[in-house]
Amino acid sequence: MSVKKAEQIGVIIVAAGLSQRFGKVDKVLALLAGKPVLVHVLEPFIHFPGIDRIILPLNRHNLLPAKKLLAEYGWDRRIITCLGGKRRQDSVYAGFKKLGKCDWVIIQDGARPLVTTDLIERGMKAANETGAAIPAVPAKDTIKLADKDGIARWTLPRESLYNCQTPQVFRYEVLASAFEYIAQDVTDEAQLVELTGGRVKLFPGAYDNIKITAPADLAIAEALLRSRGD
Repeated sequence: MSVKKAEQIGVIIVAAGLSQRFGKVDKVLALLAGKPVLVHVLEPFIHFPGIDRIILPLNRHNLLPAKKLLAEYGWDRRIITCLGGKRRQDSVYAGFKKLGKCDWVIIQDGARPLVTTDLIERGMKAANETGAAIPAVPAKDTIKLADKDGIARWTLPRESLYNCQTPQVFRYEVLASAFEYIAQDVTDEAQLVELTGGRVKLFPGAYDNIKITAPADLAIAEALLRSRGD
């Protein structure tokens, strides 16, 4: 374990999105290899040493089904649910307020079911350097900067570009400060920290740590699970 035994780790697993690109089924409740996506996400955190509290922000549609699911797995007393907000950052903040004071905060997408305990461990180690760390993989595709008319204006240097993932790890005070001073729209909490002048360490993510956004992603995720032997 890369933190002191006395240090407390809290987790916010964000599952409050409306799954608008997924169809009628909420993507975090969709079945993946016989289990809901959300169960795959939760299991590594349930079993990770040192994590003593998990907050699960949900939307008004999946709140009750998710509560029922937690009860079925016997996790309802360990995991606290709450309603998220309109934006991802609003949902994270709702979970942050429920979390209470701790030493470390891990933020995880509720639609990334291939997260592993090894990835969590790497994040904890990396965050010790700067107080904030996120998993990332080098971009494989050429990325263009375009104008409002869809005309390519610049090819960005691929060697400097990374695709970022979760779990993202922060010192509690670092994240609390970012929430206090920044109100503008951001894509993730790492951007909040960057805007307050914080240093965010990139650590090696995994190309198979995909996010479920469309039904076809479930087939990809299942194939990846089989390749792992999971």
